[in-house]
Amino acid sequence: MLTYENWQEPSITFQEDDLYKGALSVLKWAYGHYGDQLVYACSFGIEGIVLIDLIAKVKKDARIVFLDTGLHFKETYDTIDAVKERYPGLDIVLKTPELTVEEQNEQHGDQLWKTNPQNCCHMRKVIPLQEALSGYPAWLSGLRREQSPKRAGTNFLNKDEKFKSVKVCPLIHWTWKDIWRYASREELTYNPLHDQGYPSIGCAPCTQPAFTVDDLRSGRWSGTAKTECGLHE
Repeated sequence: MLTYENWQEPSITFQEDDLYKGALSVLKWAYGHYGDQLVYACSFGIEGIVLIDLIAKVKKDARIVFLDTGLHFKETYDTIDAVKERYPGLDIVLKTPELTVEEQNEQHGDQLWKTNPQNCCHMRKVIPLQEALSGYPAWLSGLRREQSPKRAGTNFLNKDEKFKSVKVCPLIHWTWKDIWRYASREELTYNPLHDQGYPSIGCAPCTQPAFTVDDLRSGRWSGTAKTECGLHE
């Protein structure tokens, strides 16, 4: 089994057909290789909805983890409920941080996401994902190369130094148009905030509509130098 500890650059070749751009091939390999030892950390944005639909074609009882910070939009939770209804076999887990939002306010001051967003993300997203991935040699992510310069070098299989794991990214070659064409063709239910100018959706206090189509993540942590929550750094 390919793990972080015995990592070597994979010599695996995935079929990149016109329809899926390698995604289905990667998923079939990943679940065939790791089985129940593979977990998908999903934000339930449009890429996540597409990837869940692809996953369901390969493994109907796959484990999906959502990092429930307690600060998400109501629309995001409604989307999760809709996904649970459409794919009843999936094992969808909402992973919460050690501290509730109220407890965090008491210990670290009100609205930590404003005073120290890096620390807020670390406590409410990074640490919970570390816990969720404990014991799993590999995890799935919906990263696409097109999303940002930092993600442009993402491969199908990646040695993840942050979580000491193998990070599998089936959608790396998909464009924003590819994602929406697939969602439309398969009639997927998605977060309605996407139709209100939110291409990238995170926690409500730190997410605004995007200011430019050239940077789909420009609405995240607007007005700060922060561009990532820490999961992919």
